[in-house]
Amino acid sequence: MEANQRIARIAAHLHPSNVQPNSNDPLGFIICYSMIKRFGGVDDDGVLLLRYGVLNLNVINGNCLILAEMEGGSVLEQTNCRAKGGAPGFKVAILGAAGGIGQPLAMLMKMNPLVSVLHLYDVVNSPGVTADISHMDTGAVVRGFLGQPQLDAALTGMDLVIIPAGVPRKPGMTRDDLFKINAGIVKTLCEGITRSCPNAIVNLISNPVNSTVPIAAEVFKKAGTYDPKRLLGVTMLDVVRANTFVAEVLGLDPREVSVPVVGGHAGVTILPLLSQVKPPCSFTKEETEYLTKRIQDGGTEVVQAKAGAGSATLSMAYAAVKFADCCLRGLRGDAGIVECAYVASQVTELPFFATQVRLGRGGAEEIYQLGPLNEYERVGLEEAKKELATSIEKGVSFIRK
Repeated sequence: MEANQRIARIAAHLHPSNVQPNSNDPLGFIICYSMIKRFGGVDDDGVLLLRYGVLNLNVINGNCLILAEMEGGSVLEQTNCRAKGGAPGFKVAILGAAGGIGQPLAMLMKMNPLVSVLHLYDVVNSPGVTADISHMDTGAVVRGFLGQPQLDAALTGMDLVIIPAGVPRKPGMTRDDLFKINAGIVKTLCEGITRSCPNAIVNLISNPVNSTVPIAAEVFKKAGTYDPKRLLGVTMLDVVRANTFVAEVLGLDPREVSVPVVGGHAGVTILPLLSQVKPPCSFTKEETEYLTKRIQDGGTEVVQAKAGAGSATLSMAYAAVKFADCCLRGLRGDAGIVECAYVASQVTELPFFATQVRLGRGGAEEIYQLGPLNEYERVGLEEAKKELATSIEKGVSFIRK
Protein backbone atom coordinates (compact mmCIF):
# COMPACT_ATOMS: atom_id res chain seq x y z
CA MET A 1 0.00 0.00 0.00
CA GLU A 2 2.81 2.39 0.89
CA ALA A 3 4.53 1.68 -2.42
CA ASN A 4 1.27 2.34 -4.25
CA GLN A 5 0.94 5.69 -2.47
CA ARG A 6 4.50 6.68 -3.36
CA ILE A 7 3.95 5.73 -7.00
CA ALA A 8 0.73 7.73 -6.95
CA ARG A 9 2.62 10.77 -5.71
CA ILE A 10 5.00 10.47 -8.64
CA ALA A 11 2.21 9.82 -11.13
CA ALA A 12 0.17 12.77 -9.87
CA HIS A 13 2.57 15.10 -11.63
CA LEU A 14 1.26 13.82 -14.97
CA HIS A 15 -2.08 14.65 -16.54
CA PRO A 16 -4.66 12.10 -15.28
CA SER A 17 -5.45 10.98 -18.83
CA ASN A 18 -1.89 9.69 -19.15
CA VAL A 19 -1.94 7.55 -15.99
CA GLN A 20 -3.49 4.06 -15.70
CA PRO A 21 -3.21 1.33 -13.02
CA ASN A 22 -1.03 -1.58 -14.15
CA SER A 23 -3.18 -4.70 -13.81
CA ASN A 24 -0.13 -6.96 -14.12
CA ASP A 25 1.68 -5.31 -11.24
CA PRO A 26 -0.32 -3.97 -8.25
CA LEU A 27 2.68 -1.88 -7.17
CA GLY A 28 2.93 0.10 -10.37
CA PHE A 29 1.26 2.39 -12.85
CA ILE A 30 1.63 2.47 -16.61
CA ILE A 31 2.40 6.01 -17.71
CA CYS A 32 1.84 6.64 -21.42
CA TYR A 33 3.17 9.86 -22.85
CA SER A 34 4.55 9.13 -26.29
CA MET A 35 4.23 12.79 -27.25
CA ILE A 36 6.16 14.03 -24.22
CA LYS A 37 9.96 14.03 -24.50
CA ARG A 38 10.76 14.76 -20.88
CA PHE A 39 8.92 14.42 -17.58
CA GLY A 40 10.10 15.57 -14.18
CA GLY A 41 8.19 13.64 -11.51
CA VAL A 42 8.77 14.60 -7.87
CA ASP A 43 8.13 12.44 -4.81
CA ASP A 44 9.32 12.64 -1.19
CA ASP A 45 12.68 11.16 -2.12
CA GLY A 46 13.69 13.76 -4.70
CA VAL A 47 13.49 14.30 -8.43
CA LEU A 48 13.04 11.52 -10.96
CA LEU A 49 13.44 12.22 -14.67
CA LEU A 50 11.66 9.82 -17.00
CA ARG A 51 12.38 9.83 -20.71
CA TYR A 52 10.50 8.48 -23.74
CA GLY A 53 7.96 5.82 -24.53
CA VAL A 54 5.83 3.72 -22.17
CA LEU A 55 7.16 3.41 -18.61
CA ASN A 56 6.38 0.87 -15.87
CA LEU A 57 7.45 2.15 -12.43
CA ASN A 58 8.03 0.27 -9.19
CA VAL A 59 9.40 1.60 -5.92
CA ILE A 60 11.49 -0.94 -4.03
CA ASN A 61 13.42 -0.07 -0.87
CA GLY A 62 13.39 3.63 -1.63
CA ASN A 63 14.70 3.24 -5.20
CA CYS A 64 12.77 3.45 -8.44
CA LEU A 65 13.03 0.63 -10.97
CA ILE A 66 12.15 1.88 -14.41
CA LEU A 67 11.12 -0.51 -17.21
CA ALA A 68 11.15 1.56 -20.39
CA GLU A 69 9.59 0.04 -23.50
CA MET A 70 11.36 1.95 -26.25
CA GLU A 71 11.91 1.42 -29.93
CA GLY A 72 14.16 -1.56 -30.44
CA GLY A 73 13.36 -3.32 -27.17
CA SER A 74 13.07 -2.86 -23.42
CA VAL A 75 15.62 -1.49 -21.03
CA LEU A 76 15.73 -2.10 -17.27
CA GLU A 77 17.67 0.37 -15.18
CA GLN A 78 17.82 1.42 -11.57
CA THR A 79 18.15 5.05 -10.59
CA ASN A 80 18.54 6.93 -7.36
CA CYS A 81 15.57 9.24 -6.87
CA ARG A 82 17.90 11.90 -5.45
CA ALA A 83 20.13 11.99 -8.52
CA LYS A 84 20.07 15.38 -10.20
CA GLY A 85 19.77 15.46 -13.96
CA GLY A 86 20.97 18.77 -15.36
CA ALA A 87 18.89 20.30 -18.12
CA PRO A 88 20.43 19.71 -21.55
CA GLY A 89 21.37 22.87 -23.37
CA PHE A 90 23.88 25.67 -23.75
CA LYS A 91 25.77 27.98 -21.39
CA VAL A 92 24.85 31.63 -21.79
CA ALA A 93 26.30 34.75 -20.15
CA ILE A 94 24.61 38.16 -20.02
CA LEU A 95 26.98 41.07 -19.44
CA GLY A 96 25.02 44.00 -18.08
CA ALA A 97 22.33 41.80 -16.55
CA ALA A 98 21.17 44.33 -13.94
CA GLY A 99 20.35 47.09 -16.42
CA GLY A 100 17.12 48.15 -18.05
CA ILE A 101 17.58 45.71 -20.93
CA GLY A 102 19.56 43.15 -18.96
CA GLN A 103 16.88 42.34 -16.37
CA PRO A 104 14.01 41.46 -18.73
CA LEU A 105 16.54 39.82 -21.04
CA ALA A 106 17.78 37.62 -18.18
CA MET A 107 14.23 36.69 -17.21
CA LEU A 108 13.33 35.69 -20.76
CA MET A 109 16.55 33.70 -21.23
CA LYS A 110 15.81 31.83 -17.99
CA MET A 111 12.62 30.68 -19.71
CA ASN A 112 14.43 29.36 -22.79
CA PRO A 113 14.59 25.53 -22.74
CA LEU A 114 17.84 25.59 -24.75
CA VAL A 115 19.69 27.28 -21.86
CA SER A 116 21.19 24.99 -19.20
CA VAL A 117 23.42 27.53 -17.42
CA LEU A 118 22.78 31.28 -17.23
CA HIS A 119 25.51 33.59 -15.90
CA LEU A 120 24.44 37.11 -14.93
CA TYR A 121 27.23 39.70 -14.73
CA ASP A 122 27.15 43.38 -13.90
CA VAL A 123 29.17 45.94 -11.98
CA VAL A 124 26.21 46.67 -9.67
CA ASN A 125 23.11 44.88 -8.38
CA SER A 126 23.72 41.51 -10.05
CA PRO A 127 23.29 39.52 -6.78
CA GLY A 128 19.74 40.81 -6.39
CA VAL A 129 18.79 40.14 -9.99
CA THR A 130 20.31 36.67 -9.72
CA ALA A 131 18.40 35.83 -6.54
CA ASP A 132 15.14 37.02 -8.06
CA ILE A 133 15.46 35.17 -11.36
CA SER A 134 16.86 32.01 -9.75
CA HIS A 135 13.47 31.40 -8.11
CA MET A 136 11.84 30.77 -11.49
CA ASP A 137 11.03 27.06 -11.88
CA THR A 138 12.72 26.53 -15.23
CA GLY A 139 15.65 24.29 -16.10
CA ALA A 140 18.50 26.80 -16.39
CA VAL A 141 20.88 27.06 -13.44
CA VAL A 142 21.48 30.75 -12.63
CA ARG A 143 24.71 32.17 -11.18
CA GLY A 144 25.53 35.80 -10.47
CA PHE A 145 28.84 37.66 -10.81
CA LEU A 146 29.59 41.14 -9.49
CA GLY A 147 32.31 43.51 -10.63
CA GLN A 148 35.30 43.27 -12.93
CA PRO A 149 37.26 40.84 -10.69
CA GLN A 150 34.54 38.24 -11.40
CA LEU A 151 34.28 38.89 -15.15
CA ASP A 152 36.52 36.00 -16.19
CA ALA A 153 34.63 33.56 -13.96
CA ALA A 154 31.35 34.74 -15.46
CA LEU A 155 32.63 34.04 -18.98
CA THR A 156 34.50 30.76 -18.54
CA GLY A 157 33.07 28.00 -20.72
CA MET A 158 30.23 30.03 -22.23
CA ASP A 159 28.71 29.09 -25.61
CA LEU A 160 26.89 32.40 -26.13
CA VAL A 161 27.64 35.83 -24.66
CA ILE A 162 24.99 38.55 -24.85
CA ILE A 163 26.16 42.12 -24.15
CA PRO A 164 23.52 44.76 -23.34
CA ALA A 165 25.91 46.62 -21.00
CA GLY A 166 26.18 50.38 -21.21
CA VAL A 167 24.37 53.58 -20.34
CA PRO A 168 20.84 54.03 -21.73
CA ARG A 169 19.68 56.70 -24.13
CA LYS A 170 18.12 59.82 -22.65
CA PRO A 171 15.90 62.45 -24.32
CA GLY A 172 17.85 64.35 -26.94
CA MET A 173 20.69 61.81 -26.91
CA THR A 174 21.64 60.04 -30.13
CA ARG A 175 23.31 56.65 -30.25
CA ASP A 176 26.55 58.39 -31.15
CA ASP A 177 26.32 60.45 -27.96
CA LEU A 178 26.66 57.18 -26.12
CA PHE A 179 29.90 56.33 -27.84
CA LYS A 180 32.48 57.73 -25.44
CA ILE A 181 31.00 55.90 -22.44
CA ASN A 182 29.92 52.64 -24.02
CA ALA A 183 33.03 52.17 -26.15
CA GLY A 184 35.19 51.69 -23.06
CA ILE A 185 32.68 49.31 -21.50
CA VAL A 186 32.56 47.13 -24.61
CA LYS A 187 36.36 47.09 -24.87
CA THR A 188 36.74 45.81 -21.29
CA LEU A 189 34.08 43.12 -21.68
CA CYS A 190 35.47 41.87 -24.98
CA GLU A 191 38.95 41.60 -23.46
CA GLY A 192 37.38 39.26 -20.91
CA ILE A 193 35.88 37.18 -23.70
CA THR A 194 39.30 36.77 -25.35
CA ARG A 195 40.65 35.34 -22.09
CA SER A 196 37.80 33.11 -20.95
CA CYS A 197 35.62 32.03 -23.89
CA PRO A 198 37.31 33.00 -27.17
CA ASN A 199 35.18 30.55 -29.15
CA ALA A 200 31.83 31.81 -27.89
CA ILE A 201 29.30 33.44 -30.17
CA VAL A 202 28.93 37.10 -29.17
CA ASN A 203 25.64 38.99 -29.50
CA LEU A 204 26.46 42.68 -29.12
CA ILE A 205 23.58 45.00 -28.16
CA SER A 206 25.47 47.92 -26.59
CA ASN A 207 24.91 51.10 -28.58
CA PRO A 208 26.01 52.52 -30.90
CA VAL A 209 26.16 49.06 -32.51
CA ASN A 210 27.49 50.57 -35.75
CA SER A 211 30.67 51.45 -33.80
CA THR A 212 30.78 48.91 -30.95
CA VAL A 213 30.92 45.90 -33.27
CA PRO A 214 34.07 47.27 -34.98
CA ILE A 215 35.49 47.94 -31.49
CA ALA A 216 34.88 44.32 -30.49
CA ALA A 217 36.44 43.09 -33.73
CA GLU A 218 39.60 45.12 -33.12
CA VAL A 219 39.88 43.79 -29.54
CA PHE A 220 39.56 40.21 -30.78
CA LYS A 221 42.08 40.83 -33.57
CA LYS A 222 44.65 42.15 -31.08
CA ALA A 223 44.22 39.02 -28.98
CA GLY A 224 44.41 36.71 -32.00
CA THR A 225 40.94 35.27 -31.34
CA TYR A 226 38.87 37.05 -34.00
CA ASP A 227 36.37 34.93 -35.90
CA PRO A 228 34.10 37.28 -37.87
CA LYS A 229 31.35 34.68 -38.06
CA ARG A 230 31.01 34.65 -34.26
CA LEU A 231 30.62 38.40 -33.72
CA LEU A 232 27.04 39.50 -34.35
CA GLY A 233 25.63 42.98 -33.85
CA VAL A 234 21.99 42.61 -32.79
CA THR A 235 19.71 44.59 -35.11
CA MET A 236 16.67 42.39 -34.49
CA LEU A 237 14.75 45.25 -32.86
CA ASP A 238 14.66 47.02 -36.23
CA VAL A 239 13.20 43.87 -37.79
CA VAL A 240 10.67 43.46 -34.97
CA ARG A 241 9.54 47.06 -35.39
CA ALA A 242 9.37 46.72 -39.16
CA ASN A 243 7.23 43.59 -38.89
CA THR A 244 4.92 45.32 -36.41
CA PHE A 245 4.52 48.61 -38.28
CA VAL A 246 4.05 46.95 -41.68
CA ALA A 247 1.47 44.59 -40.19
CA GLU A 248 -0.45 47.59 -38.84
CA VAL A 249 -0.60 49.16 -42.31
CA LEU A 250 -1.63 45.89 -43.96
CA GLY A 251 -4.05 44.81 -41.24
CA LEU A 252 -2.15 41.56 -40.63
CA ASP A 253 -0.83 39.66 -37.63
CA PRO A 254 2.83 40.77 -37.15
CA ARG A 255 3.82 37.12 -36.78
CA GLU A 256 2.78 36.60 -40.40
CA VAL A 257 5.00 39.42 -41.70
CA SER A 258 8.73 39.33 -42.46
CA VAL A 259 10.65 42.48 -43.39
CA PRO A 260 14.40 42.35 -44.07
CA VAL A 261 16.16 45.36 -42.55
CA VAL A 262 19.71 46.05 -43.72
CA GLY A 263 22.47 48.61 -43.25
CA GLY A 264 23.09 49.45 -39.61
CA HIS A 265 21.33 50.15 -36.34
CA ALA A 266 20.91 53.92 -36.09
CA GLY A 267 18.85 56.52 -37.92
CA VAL A 268 19.26 56.56 -41.70
CA THR A 269 21.53 53.50 -41.57
CA ILE A 270 18.40 51.44 -40.79
CA LEU A 271 17.05 50.49 -44.22
CA PRO A 272 13.89 48.36 -44.35
CA LEU A 273 13.57 46.61 -47.72
CA LEU A 274 9.83 47.06 -48.13
CA SER A 275 10.01 45.76 -51.70
CA GLN A 276 10.97 42.36 -50.24
CA VAL A 277 8.27 42.07 -47.58
CA LYS A 278 6.70 38.65 -47.07
CA PRO A 279 3.89 38.08 -47.85
CA PRO A 280 4.53 40.03 -51.08
CA CYS A 281 2.68 43.33 -51.20
CA SER A 282 3.05 46.83 -52.58
CA PHE A 283 3.05 50.19 -50.85
CA THR A 284 2.26 53.69 -52.02
CA LYS A 285 5.03 56.29 -51.96
CA GLU A 286 3.44 57.84 -48.86
CA GLU A 287 3.25 54.48 -47.08
CA THR A 288 6.88 53.71 -47.96
CA GLU A 289 8.10 57.03 -46.61
CA TYR A 290 5.96 56.76 -43.48
CA LEU A 291 7.06 53.20 -42.68
CA THR A 292 10.74 53.83 -43.38
CA LYS A 293 10.78 56.94 -41.20
CA ARG A 294 8.90 55.27 -38.35
CA ILE A 295 11.17 52.21 -38.37
CA GLN A 296 14.27 54.44 -38.38
CA ASP A 297 12.91 56.58 -35.53
CA GLY A 298 11.43 53.75 -33.47
CA GLY A 299 13.91 54.20 -30.64
CA THR A 300 13.31 57.94 -30.45
CA GLU A 301 9.55 57.31 -30.37
CA VAL A 302 9.94 55.24 -27.21
CA VAL A 303 12.41 57.62 -25.55
CA GLN A 304 10.02 60.52 -26.06
CA ALA A 305 7.01 58.52 -24.90
CA LYS A 306 8.81 57.58 -21.67
CA ALA A 307 9.56 61.28 -21.10
CA GLY A 308 12.99 60.81 -19.59
CA ALA A 309 12.12 57.64 -17.68
CA GLY A 310 14.00 55.28 -19.98
CA SER A 311 14.48 53.94 -23.47
CA ALA A 312 13.28 50.93 -25.47
CA THR A 313 14.32 48.36 -22.88
CA LEU A 314 11.45 45.88 -23.03
CA SER A 315 11.12 45.59 -26.80
CA MET A 316 14.93 45.42 -27.04
CA ALA A 317 15.03 42.58 -24.53
CA TYR A 318 12.35 40.74 -26.49
CA ALA A 319 14.22 41.23 -29.76
CA ALA A 320 17.53 40.17 -28.18
CA VAL A 321 16.01 36.97 -26.83
CA LYS A 322 14.40 36.23 -30.18
CA PHE A 323 17.80 36.58 -31.86
CA ALA A 324 19.64 34.65 -29.12
CA ASP A 325 17.18 31.79 -29.53
CA CYS A 326 18.00 31.71 -33.25
CA CYS A 327 21.72 31.56 -32.40
CA LEU A 328 21.14 28.69 -29.95
CA ARG A 329 19.08 26.76 -32.48
CA GLY A 330 21.90 27.31 -34.96
CA LEU A 331 24.39 25.98 -32.41
CA ARG A 332 22.14 22.95 -31.97
CA GLY A 333 22.39 22.29 -35.69
CA ASP A 334 18.90 23.33 -36.78
CA ALA A 335 18.69 24.08 -40.49
CA GLY A 336 17.35 27.18 -42.20
CA ILE A 337 17.84 29.73 -39.40
CA VAL A 338 17.98 33.06 -41.25
CA GLU A 339 17.86 36.44 -39.51
CA CYS A 340 19.28 39.93 -39.96
CA ALA A 341 22.46 40.91 -38.11
CA TYR A 342 25.26 43.48 -38.32
CA VAL A 343 28.36 41.49 -39.24
CA ALA A 344 31.70 41.61 -41.02
CA SER A 345 30.60 41.55 -44.62
CA GLN A 346 31.58 41.87 -48.28
CA VAL A 347 28.04 42.67 -49.42
CA THR A 348 29.12 46.31 -49.84
CA GLU A 349 32.50 48.04 -49.84
CA LEU A 350 32.12 48.59 -46.08
CA PRO A 351 33.77 46.14 -43.65
CA PHE A 352 30.55 45.77 -41.61
CA PHE A 353 26.97 45.72 -42.77
CA ALA A 354 23.63 44.39 -41.55
CA THR A 355 21.96 41.90 -43.84
CA GLN A 356 20.30 38.51 -43.66
CA VAL A 357 22.59 35.72 -42.45
CA ARG A 358 22.20 31.99 -42.00
CA LEU A 359 23.01 30.98 -38.44
CA GLY A 360 24.68 27.68 -37.62
CA ARG A 361 27.17 26.02 -35.29
CA GLY A 362 29.86 28.49 -36.35
CA GLY A 363 27.72 31.60 -36.02
CA ALA A 364 26.91 33.54 -39.21
CA GLU A 365 27.80 30.74 -41.61
CA GLU A 366 26.39 32.38 -44.73
CA ILE A 367 25.81 36.04 -45.57
CA TYR A 368 23.12 36.82 -48.12
CA GLN A 369 23.25 39.51 -50.76
CA LEU A 370 20.78 42.38 -50.73
CA GLY A 371 18.69 41.19 -53.65
CA PRO A 372 16.86 43.51 -56.04
CA LEU A 373 16.22 47.03 -54.70
CA ASN A 374 13.80 49.64 -55.93
CA GLU A 375 14.87 53.24 -56.57
CA TYR A 376 13.82 54.45 -53.11
CA GLU A 377 15.91 51.71 -51.48
CA ARG A 378 18.93 52.36 -53.70
CA VAL A 379 18.95 56.01 -52.65
CA GLY A 380 18.52 54.99 -49.01
CA LEU A 381 21.38 52.52 -49.31
CA GLU A 382 23.81 55.22 -50.43
CA GLU A 383 22.78 57.47 -47.52
CA ALA A 384 23.15 54.58 -45.09
CA LYS A 385 26.64 53.71 -46.34
CA LYS A 386 27.91 57.27 -45.87
CA GLU A 387 26.77 57.33 -42.25
CA LEU A 388 27.99 53.79 -41.59
CA ALA A 389 31.48 54.51 -42.90
CA THR A 390 31.92 57.28 -40.34
CA SER A 391 30.60 55.14 -37.46
CA ILE A 392 32.80 52.18 -38.36
CA GLU A 393 35.91 54.35 -38.57
CA LYS A 394 35.11 55.84 -35.18
CA GLY A 395 35.01 52.38 -33.62
CA VAL A 396 38.20 51.18 -35.28
CA SER A 397 40.07 54.36 -34.33
CA PHE A 398 39.03 54.00 -30.69
CA ILE A 399 41.15 50.84 -30.41
CA ARG A 400 43.95 51.71 -32.81
CA LYS A 401 44.66 55.20 -31.48
